[in-house]
Amino acid sequence: MVSTNTQVTQIVLPGTVEPGELQIHRRPLPVPAPGQALLQMEATGVSRAEQGMRRGIHRGQPAFPFVPGFDVVGRVVAVGPATDPGLVGRRYAAITETGSWSSHLVVEANSLVPVPDTLDAAAVETVLSHAVAAWQMLHRIAVVAPGQSIVVTDAGGGFGAALVQLGRHAGLRVIAIAPAHEHARLRHEGALPLDCFAPDLVGRAQELLPDGAAAVFTHVGGERLVKCWSLVGRGGTLVLYFSLSTSNDVEPGLWPAAWDTARLRLWSLMPNGRRARAFALCGGRLRSRRRRQWWHQDAGQVLELLGQGVLKPRIAARFPLSETDLALTLAESPDVSGKVVIVPDE
Repeated sequence: MVSTNTQVTQIVLPGTVEPGELQIHRRPLPVPAPGQALLQMEATGVSRAEQGMRRGIHRGQPAFPFVPGFDVVGRVVAVGPATDPGLVGRRYAAITETGSWSSHLVVEANSLVPVPDTLDAAAVETVLSHAVAAWQMLHRIAVVAPGQSIVVTDAGGGFGAALVQLGRHAGLRVIAIAPAHEHARLRHEGALPLDCFAPDLVGRAQELLPDGAAAVFTHVGGERLVKCWSLVGRGGTLVLYFSLSTSNDVEPGLWPAAWDTARLRLWSLMPNGRRARAFALCGGRLRSRRRRQWWHQDAGQVLELLGQGVLKPRIAARFPLSETDLALTLAESPDVSGKVVIVPDE
């Protein structure tokens, strides 16, 4: 159904404020330019990106004030000139990086990925960016093969859950590092869990990997990155992903990330048959032809796996757009498990 609204409701982040200080703005409905589409939001969410933006440490975030929102699922209600009118009324997903905490938003039409009406919008939102990133890290960056072993260091998070599920689907042996309360779920999904707080964690992982891992995936830099490198076997790949956060989630600025990047390059130059790579889902901001092709191909694959039940979304809660402050508060709670999703107000 095409929206008849004449105003857009936006959640604005005015600065480095507490969640309760988010602002609700209402403005005239934007008009899409050539090559753009106006999307009516059906689901968006709270990820590490928005949590970092609130603290002013997310790499590449715009100047305050701005509307956060990394990705979105919605229905096209209007298109700009010279844009396919057949998009109107259909359901799509998009990576926006910012702007999705809004009842309506303008997106580039060539970034839209079709979403079947049979899929729950919140479920799509929950797995979208995490699973596409996980798919690309597994199959485009590390290029793993069935029967190989991988290590996922943040198996309790959104990226980690997607890496575990997609890794098992690809026939991989998955060693999943996570807090103890996540272990039952990880065993059920076919992974071998290790306690992230164990004092002898690296040693225990090495016992399970006498020849090293084909790939190790981590989102934390610094000394933990060095420990992850020690688990990579000959011919294997270390992948540091920071598409939704700074390298350490604490220090603002570029120095920690620059030091991690230098380490990765140095390690890859060493004659030991191992590689180290940095990965960002929005590298090139989806503007290059190759990145757009990857996005369309891999998002389509992910949505198909979601429909088949291979990917199992973990939705912690759903909040209406007007209660985004409560959604952000819950998402930042250390006890939350799963994705906090934002949906339209009724």
